[in-house]
Amino acid sequence: MRAVHLLVRLTIYYFAVSATVFTAVTLFPIVREYMPIGGAEALLRGPSNDPFDSIEIGARNVTTFAESIVWLVIAVSAAILTVIPVSWTYMALRKRDEYDQSLVETVVILPIAVTGIVIIVHDSLALAFSLAGIVGGVRFRNTLKSSGDALYILLAIGIGLSAGIGAIEIAAVMSMAFNYCFLILWITDYGAKKGAHRYMRRTSKRSNHQSGEETG
Repeated sequence: MRAVHLLVRLTIYYFAVSATVFTAVTLFPIVREYMPIGGAEALLRGPSNDPFDSIEIGARNVTTFAESIVWLVIAVSAAILTVIPVSWTYMALRKRDEYDQSLVETVVILPIAVTGIVIIVHDSLALAFSLAGIVGGVRFRNTLKSSGDALYILLAIGIGLSAGIGAIEIAAVMSMAFNYCFLILWITDYGAKKGAHRYMRRTSKRSNHQSGEETG
């Protein structure tokens, strides 16, 4: 029942956000100039002959301070809106004894930081190397309770990178594919074996009892 509820919730959310963006762009065409989209096209075209040539990010039309603020606000907001349903999937799938609220908060906040970092180092090789040294001193002090939880961190980083280069369409596709894939795995109980560790649901007491009898 929880799986069906999550499926409906995710579908309504993605449809509502998409409809809102479409309506805003239709009624106010100028909004299109500040949308962090189009970066995927630059990436798919492939690298140029110059290995140090930068990627043309979605903010290429920004020329004033006010426009840059608007673009940044929209990019960060888009990253947050894209990652929120990812946090729903984690909260629905994880068992109570393995649930980690700090991970949920990290998943939601991390794309904001990554978006800013990408914009900061854009077009500056020196800043990129300097930032790499600074970030190298920052480490997660909290050990993840499951290797599967690392997927949420990786996705959050990917969403932040996408927003930073103005390719929020990549983040949207990743978010939907991630959530629906996890949901399908949850509903079908894919790869489950009796008595084995299960990431998305608690192992039944009956299975544990049978496993103990087979071992004895």
